[in-house]
Amino acid sequence: MNTEQIYQDNPAPLLLAMYRRLAQVPMAGCGVKNPVLSVDIAGFRRYRGDWLGAVVTPWFVRLFLLPGGGELWQAPGNEAPAGKPLRVEFPAGDLEFLAESNPDAEVPAFFWCPVFASVERIGSQDEALTLAMEAFNSLFNPPPPAEVLDVPEVTERSKAPVDRRGFLRRLVGRG
Repeated sequence: MNTEQIYQDNPAPLLLAMYRRLAQVPMAGCGVKNPVLSVDIAGFRRYRGDWLGAVVTPWFVRLFLLPGGGELWQAPGNEAPAGKPLRVEFPAGDLEFLAESNPDAEVPAFFWCPVFASVERIGSQDEALTLAMEAFNSLFNPPPPAEVLDVPEVTERSKAPVDRRGFLRRLVGRG
């Protein structure tokens, strides 16, 4: 995704402002809104030179990747249409992010990855922030070795990169 904006400073306040503004606009057809949730940031830091963080809104909990001049963001001149995937390698496994852009928005281009398909069962803002931070922090922890998990042998399936579903299953202790 080509973007002229490279953030030298943490772009989390810009995302926060953008989604807080959007939360004030009636949004028909955007999914179920959880009335106990509000827009908040649940961690943002540089990863391989670019910016990675988690955002909680009444509609979703997502990971965001924004350009910081690092190796993850696509080089200037490389166009990635909205919806194009970008596979990012983490110590916990690979995740697929989708491109999104709106040149008129506070944050004109970013990649995102859903943490939860639905937020309607999350009971409080604190719970949403905790879950988002746990997901965010778990990206940087490699999976335990097979012997720690008491797995008798390593299979071809266990050698494969972890997809988003597998990552989230591991996060909640079901993988």
